[in-house]
Amino acid sequence: MLFADAVAASAAVAATRSRTVKATAIAELLRRAGGEEVQPVTAWLAGETRQGRLGVGWRTLTRLTHDPAASPRLTVSDVDRALTELAGTTGTGSAARREAVVGQLFTGATADEQRFLVRLLSGELRQGALEGVVLDAIGTAAGVPAPTVRRAFMLSGSLPATAATALDGGTTALEAVHLQVGRPVRPMLASPGSSLDAALADLGADVTVERKLDGARIQVHRDGDAVRVWTRTLREVTAGVPELVAQVRSLPCRTAVLDGETLALDDDGRPRAFQDTMSRFGSQQLEDGADETVLLSPFFFDLLHLDGRDLLDEPLSARLDALAELLAGEEHAALRMPGVRRPTPEQAAEVLDGALGAGHEGVVVKALDAPYAAGRRGRAWQKVKPVHTLDLVVLGAEWGYGRRSGKLSNIHLGARDPDGGEPVMVGKTFKGMTDELLDWQTQTFPGLAREQHEWGVLLRPELVVEVALDGAQRSPRYPGGVALRFARVVRYRPDRSPADADPLDAVCALLAGG
Repeated sequence: MLFADAVAASAAVAATRSRTVKATAIAELLRRAGGEEVQPVTAWLAGETRQGRLGVGWRTLTRLTHDPAASPRLTVSDVDRALTELAGTTGTGSAARREAVVGQLFTGATADEQRFLVRLLSGELRQGALEGVVLDAIGTAAGVPAPTVRRAFMLSGSLPATAATALDGGTTALEAVHLQVGRPVRPMLASPGSSLDAALADLGADVTVERKLDGARIQVHRDGDAVRVWTRTLREVTAGVPELVAQVRSLPCRTAVLDGETLALDDDGRPRAFQDTMSRFGSQQLEDGADETVLLSPFFFDLLHLDGRDLLDEPLSARLDALAELLAGEEHAALRMPGVRRPTPEQAAEVLDGALGAGHEGVVVKALDAPYAAGRRGRAWQKVKPVHTLDLVVLGAEWGYGRRSGKLSNIHLGARDPDGGEPVMVGKTFKGMTDELLDWQTQTFPGLAREQHEWGVLLRPELVVEVALDGAQRSPRYPGGVALRFARVVRYRPDRSPADADPLDAVCALLAGG
């Protein structure tokens, strides 16, 4: 298959807002792909490379986009081999060798192919919301039920591998994919709840109400003495968190998969700044070893596997029983997320008040009869905070004026398009920014620019920022028909990708009376 075929399919997907049309275009391409072409093509159509980040900067890519080939001649295999070579190029002189590989690849690419490669390798195609569309396309192309595809993907964590399995072995092969200790599962996510009373009314009395910490999501796997830790985005951080490894290794079990949050606490047991927690997950920390001045405390709220027994499909009540048994005893009690099962409204309010009083964000209300729906942001888990917050994608920034002259200040905010398109702009804000944050934006944003203008920059959709807001209002000003009310920056979220941003539906849910 020619690489140009994948580029054309990507253009067709970008040209429509229809989820059905997007999925159909991708499915047609997958049907035509040969055995070894399925995985790279699937990754590219989801805006990723099969090899992960390749260490080639935006400036290098744009500098090499010249003298394109007159007609398509690169194959999918040609491009995939070049990207594999890039991924394996390390050590002294690797930057020059990577540039040579990219240069040779671009020499054989047409102008359209070069533009696609620049966007792919720089991360500009990485929308994340396309993931769901690609899953639909895999089901269509392979003639298998969509839920079967989604479950296999949840358990394998790999979209390309799921596509190859579906197209090669159909439903039987997909159903053979199981939870595997040592391979991370995509985490189950919570939807925003408007209030504690509303969440309790929606889910009923058979719930648990747990604290919502201002920390980082972790998934921990243990197999004998081997313990591995992943973040919410399934990035492994085991080397940087030895205290978490030691605590899980001390548990009375042989194999386990635990889900929870971790954060840094001060001497009074209150949460330290979110940045202190996230400092433990940076790439430099992993290279240089853990920062012993910032210790992390884990709080586990779910158990997906224990000593050969998979618990994913069991109700939350059964998983919590197993977790309570595993963490029984005074030495392990502090590892469990505080909460109350089947609380009265008064008890639920006490959990919320206690969480806020201890410096945490709020609570999560969870249906006790729900299985673990990995990767889903459904209604079975609802997070309740006293202030509305959303995780949105930064789409651009405007130069400030007055005291902020020379600083990139007013940022453009986008919600995730649930149908796999570009993030949908829903507002702007310059509020809540410290001088340090303004300096960081001014230094960082030009390197992420897709366009530069006199008024500011338009950015590739890579950064996620948490904003607090008073609600939303209908507005014809933005393409989604809705605008944020009194939005202000809380912090940037380096632990989240655009795929984790809140969807447009979450913004619309904040409409007065809606």
